Amino acid sequence: MVGLLTLREVRGYLRRSHAIGMAVFIAVAYALGSMVLGGMLVFARFSGGYSVLLLWGNALGLQSWNYPGLLIEAPWGVIELPFFATFSMILVSAGVGIGMAVAILLGVQQIRSRKSPASSPAATGTIAGLTPALIALVTLGACCSTTAAATAGVGLVAQASGSSTSNLLLNNWYLGVFQIVVVYTALIAQELLLRVYGRMFGANDPGFATAAAPSDLRFDRRTVATAGLRAALLAGGVTWMLAVFAEWTSVNPSSASASLWFNWIIQHWLVGGFAVFWALSPRSVSAWFRSIASTWAGRALRGTLLLGAGTLALWVPPPFAGAGVEGFGNELLGALGVSSSWGAVAPAFPWGVALALRWGFQYLLLAAFAGAVALAPEPTLNRLSESEPTRGRRGIAGSVAPTTATLPLDAR
Repeated sequence: MVGLLTLREVRGYLRRSHAIGMAVFIAVAYALGSMVLGGMLVFARFSGGYSVLLLWGNALGLQSWNYPGLLIEAPWGVIELPFFATFSMILVSAGVGIGMAVAILLGVQQIRSRKSPASSPAATGTIAGLTPALIALVTLGACCSTTAAATAGVGLVAQASGSSTSNLLLNNWYLGVFQIVVVYTALIAQELLLRVYGRMFGANDPGFATAAAPSDLRFDRRTVATAGLRAALLAGGVTWMLAVFAEWTSVNPSSASASLWFNWIIQHWLVGGFAVFWALSPRSVSAWFRSIASTWAGRALRGTLLLGAGTLALWVPPPFAGAGVEGFGNELLGALGVSSSWGAVAPAFPWGVALALRWGFQYLLLAAFAGAVALAPEPTLNRLSESEPTRGRRGIAGSVAPTTATLPLDAR
């Protein structure tokens, strides 16, 4: 687990490929671009010399996360370094540098072995390797300062979080948190990718402890469908969990009601978190869930998961709906103009693509997955595992057949 969270395979792959310099160059280039687009770095001509000012706060006491900050004036421009924005920019830039460097290495490896039987997983690996960079580029400059209104990424983050652009610009700390979490999640997925297909990508690099034989890999419609489901659950789950922090920009969590905490912990974090963990490592999570499904702790978890999924996908009575616990049915009634006495709640967005994505991926998909696993864990998890290669496949009872080569728990 420590190796997974510290990206051991990714770091080792870069080190053995002598690509650390490339990762640093990409990180620095992204940081400079982010500073320019975010308004932290402004090029202009000023009279006078250099001056450095340390800012500890403002007269209104607003946006405390920006302080202490550093303001540097020079004849060629101004550098503005708010505290949390600078911290988040450094972390995101490092993640982009690592992810992009690995993507380039995987792309080169794909070109070299394009006639190999492993070309299909290599292509998939290249796309997955680009994920951290693509996600960060969408929100380039969003975490730096209020001038990030010029980037389309702020609007996308607001739609994914059920908030508004103006609210996120006022509470711009959330933009930094969003970027850090999403890019780090993508890097963990990249780490799992190298654990499974490491030697295939690394041309039998002895530094990788595991390998998947091309004959063991099956790419058909079921495999593609399962991969699409995992991607949808990962995207929906991460944004659904981060929506809680977006709500904290307008609601003080220390004074929130019990209904709001139920909404945050059960509907958001439990349902969304279970989908994220399964999407990242379905085999490990499935094996763990099967092992506890019949215990008292497992039954309690299944019941809580079913409660969160049911309230999220169906309808919540008026007293609870007005207090912050709501589901798809409540927002649907609100969008249709039904009275609040029926539990109708105004949706976060008007009719359109943003509302359809919110209902489809953050309400119905997450709730359907969590509810199906809670009601029938064995059939659901076995059904979703049918697309795995036959080598070392787990049977209905959860046992693993002996194999000549053992793949890691996070293999699929």
